[in-house]
Amino acid sequence: MKPTDAGAHILWLETADSTNSVLRRHIGSLDNLSIVAAREQTAGRGQGTHTWFATPGMNLTFSILYRFTDASALAASDALLITQLTTLALRDFLSGHGVEARIKWPNDIWVDRRKICGILIENTLEAGMVLESIVGIGLNLNETGWPDALPNPVSLHELTGRNYDPAAELVALERRIRRRFGQLASSEGRNSLQEEFGKYMFRLPEEPK
Repeated sequence: MKPTDAGAHILWLETADSTNSVLRRHIGSLDNLSIVAAREQTAGRGQGTHTWFATPGMNLTFSILYRFTDASALAASDALLITQLTTLALRDFLSGHGVEARIKWPNDIWVDRRKICGILIENTLEAGMVLESIVGIGLNLNETGWPDALPNPVSLHELTGRNYDPAAELVALERRIRRRFGQLASSEGRNSLQEEFGKYMFRLPEEPK
């Protein structure tokens, strides 16, 4: 399985059950920061037993592979850095579109009181270290047809009034993620991730446990 965009290491699929599952099935042949994206997910997953809603072709549903070696080696006790670099990259991306977002603990992206993005992280651990992480991301780009069961969704289109090309936006987002991943290579970079995450992260009052 080879990326269709060699520069950004992105493989686009028309349909996938779950991009996390597809990436895991092919993980041995993929480079660090490779992305598997699908125009349609038939079994997209959220946290716990939740599913992820997205009209085919209108949004971003993808998974990215992180490998932690050499300067980016990551102890299991520091695994929160995975959430930090990913959520901050998404916030960077949205800020570039004029949208100021916050990080709802632990790994959702909200604009005001509405959810624009969800993240599902699956780590592989060995001897107290994180070897690899598959990070699934659902980002609402152009969605407008929300199911009534969703309490507070929003899309970038609804916030800005503009339409977005998912493929082009994924290339732009990949650059943001790559830059944030590079911060793992130094203690200063890691400290910056932790400080920024603390600045933009919030919890809802009286969240159910």
